[in-house]
Amino acid sequence: MSELLVVGISDYKLARHPKVIVTYALGSCVGVCLYDNQTKIGGLSHIMLPDSNMFPKNEHTNRMKFADTAIQDLVRDLVKMGANRFRLVAKIAGGAQMFRTQPGSPIGSIGDRNVFSARKTLSALNIPIIAEDTGSNFGRTVYLNLETGTMRVQSLSRSVREL
Repeated sequence: MSELLVVGISDYKLARHPKVIVTYALGSCVGVCLYDNQTKIGGLSHIMLPDSNMFPKNEHTNRMKFADTAIQDLVRDLVKMGANRFRLVAKIAGGAQMFRTQPGSPIGSIGDRNVFSARKTLSALNIPIIAEDTGSNFGRTVYLNLETGTMRVQSLSRSVREL
């Protein structure tokens, strides 16, 4: 059995084969998996908010909380670890609308905004999204297998998806 690395909310982890990285209970948050198939190095980020410009920045700002900064930092750290930046591919999951809200409420659209920001940031970095399981109204747990690059998505009362 591979060693399991757990990613908390507003956190990311990176490793190499044979480890497996997991993040639990993605609701409106987005899990972004990045993987280099040749070196078998990858990372998983649990992103809570779409844009770091939503709040004033200071020395206590957690850059792993935001799609625009967490993805950039994860790419930087993967390259430092030996991944090839130009071989990185992405798989994303989450971004659900977990609660019914009033039409037009920014809280109700946070999942959609997280997914949009993750896609935008990955596109700006020229990292292709090769699989995704986003939206709807249910939570997800995501596993990234660093031997194969497979993202396994588990949801309560739903079949397991291997992407």
